[in-house]
Amino acid sequence: MLSDIVNVLADPADGSALSESDDKTRLISETGHSYDIARQGYVTLVGGRGLRHEGDSADMIAAREAFLAGGHFAPFVEAVSSAVLDVLDDAHVPDDASPVILEVGAGTGYYLSHTLDAVRGARGVGLDVSTSAAKSLAKAHPRLGCVVADAWESIPLRDASCDVISVVFAPRNPAEFARLLKPGGQVVVLTPAAGHLDELREPLGIIGVEEGKLTRLKEQAEGHLEIVGSPQPLEFAMTLDKYAIAAQVGMSPSARHITDLDERVAELSETMTVTARAHLTRLKKAE
Repeated sequence: MLSDIVNVLADPADGSALSESDDKTRLISETGHSYDIARQGYVTLVGGRGLRHEGDSADMIAAREAFLAGGHFAPFVEAVSSAVLDVLDDAHVPDDASPVILEVGAGTGYYLSHTLDAVRGARGVGLDVSTSAAKSLAKAHPRLGCVVADAWESIPLRDASCDVISVVFAPRNPAEFARLLKPGGQVVVLTPAAGHLDELREPLGIIGVEEGKLTRLKEQAEGHLEIVGSPQPLEFAMTLDKYAIAAQVGMSPSARHITDLDERVAELSETMTVTARAHLTRLKKAE
């Protein structure tokens, strides 16, 4: 709920603290700016230029919910939650604390909800640019508050407010992440690796994974964040039926350019073995 995280949020106009109005319909900053809380429970915190990107559409969000509900990416979910627990342990965060976990590009809240279940008492901030995502995200977990904002801009959270930041197949803003991390805090990043879902590439024409993603991650973070240890490779096979395959493609950027997805999926075998590949990387504030 937004009430649980309002003390870490910031006015996107000037960074001042926010508080709830008496009737809990708005967030009001110390400098007098006001932001309406949507009836679904999320708040949009953007600067004067507004949102420059729409993010995932309602159809993409529905596909994401359908695919993730099948548990196909469970090893990814477990790896992210485990990494968050390791970060909190390494930072010696007390068991009775209420650490703040920010997920950037949180989508439907599937990953963040599982992490909050794993970390007793943690508070989650789910940030996404898509209002379609926010409608699901706001109700994904009782200890999760949802914010619509652009991760490429100034993120509307207060300095040194986050114990962990997680980013799962989503945009990264290293300068802002470094500003938001508490001492000992880290960023947990899951990036697709070469060969991810390759079995679907030829028959469906989905977008391939660019080479050198880890190198680009390191270069992008330089001066703000530095990699902790070695990236962890993750690889597992999934048995997907046509419904799951259509949902997986429908939730991805490929959905925007494949106009005949249903016809292509119909020509596939009833089930396919598809390999998921990714790297999990932890980063700390650069010294």
